[in-house]
Amino acid sequence: MADLYTLPAKGAEFTTFCGGNLGGEHETCLAVAEIPGATGAYILHDDKPEGVGRELRATAAELDAFVRGWAALRGLAF
Repeated sequence: MADLYTLPAKGAEFTTFCGGNLGGEHETCLAVAEIPGATGAYILHDDKPEGVGRELRATAAELDAFVRGWAALRGLAF
């Protein structure tokens, strides 16, 4: 796969997951979107004012491994 950070994000549609909103509406949220035209490539960002313009890009396999590991570390089950 190409360098994920060279792929344009224009048109990305984000889904936001929030947890608590202790700092105000949308300040404790993470958002994820598939990079348009790049199957299995994603952008993540947070909604904190300090995080504006910063993002993390990952493949579906990388995100899957993270989610599984995070859930195991936290003792979460679905």
